[in-house]
Amino acid sequence: MKEIKTSVNQKTAAEYLKFFYPRLRNEIDELSVKGNFAGIIQTTINYLRALLKESKINIIAYHIKLMDMIYKNGDNYVKDIIENIFVRSFESFKKHGKISHWKQLYQNMPVSFQVIYTEQRKQDRIFFGK
Repeated sequence: MKEIKTSVNQKTAAEYLKFFYPRLRNEIDELSVKGNFAGIIQTTINYLRALLKESKINIIAYHIKLMDMIYKNGDNYVKDIIENIFVRSFESFKKHGKISHWKQLYQNMPVSFQVIYTEQRKQDRIFFGK
């Protein structure tokens, strides 16, 4: 994967995501015009959930790595949205997928996302007793 050299804002991130998710291009375009980056991220999550139902774990793992590339190069807004929507969605993947699939996804997940996910779980236990 090629490294992104400049800080990625929500418009640039949307362009990358249109490239990464050709099937979602029209929906991403519509949401981008509205400035709804959170909606774009949710759209990608919904797509990945559909792949999870089809047990396409390697494809999901690949897309998680692509999102990490955007995350690492994102501005603060892009990082916040990815942390608070994309990484938070991993709990749903864990609940709705097979344990073996979750273990495989987690093992292939970029360390940055593993750290964020683990920290979110700790915070949730502290604040919500989950």
